[in-house]
Amino acid sequence: MKRRILHYGEEPLRQESKPVTTIDDDLRALVKDMFETMYQAHGVGLAAPQVGVNLRLFLIDTGNAPMVFINPEIVKTSGKEICEEGCLSFPGLREKVERPARVIARATDLEGKEFEVQADGLLARAIQHELDHLDGVLFIDRISKARRIQLKRDLERIAAGESLEPDDDADQADEEA
Repeated sequence: MKRRILHYGEEPLRQESKPVTTIDDDLRALVKDMFETMYQAHGVGLAAPQVGVNLRLFLIDTGNAPMVFINPEIVKTSGKEICEEGCLSFPGLREKVERPARVIARATDLEGKEFEVQADGLLARAIQHELDHLDGVLFIDRISKARRIQLKRDLERIAAGESLEPDDDADQADEEA
C-alpha cells in the first residue's frame, strides 16, 4: 500500500527515531509499503520517518539490489565529496551537499541478521542521507545558512504542500503545441 510521503515542515521529520525492537509481520508490511511508495515516487531511498513512522529503519535501491537497514549505524567514513542531492520530502529541490565519500555501515536485515556494507558513490550518499532522517536531520541542514535563506520561498512552498517539480501536464501541452 502506497503511503503518503511527509514534506518539509511536518514535525515528524524533525524527531529522532526509536530503535526497532521486533522484526515481525507488521514491520515486513511497513517495509513492503515503503518500497512501493519509494518506487512510485522514483526515489532511491526512503526512511520510515518520511512516511510518519518513528522507527530506525530505511531502505535503499540504487539499481543494484534493494536493501533494508534496521537500526543502522555508520562505523567509519573517509574522504569528502560534494554532490547534488534531492529528497522525496522536498519534491523538486536539489542542492549540493558535502558528505564523506566512503562509508562502512552496519545494520540488521529483515531476517534479523546483522550485516556490514562498504559503500562509495550513490550508495554511500544514500546511506548517509537516510540515516540523517532517523536523527531528525534533513539535507538542507547540511547546506550553508546563507543558501537556506536564498531558498526560503521554495521551502515555504514545499511546507505548504507544493512541489517544485515541473508540471508534467504543462510540459506535455508545450510539447504538443
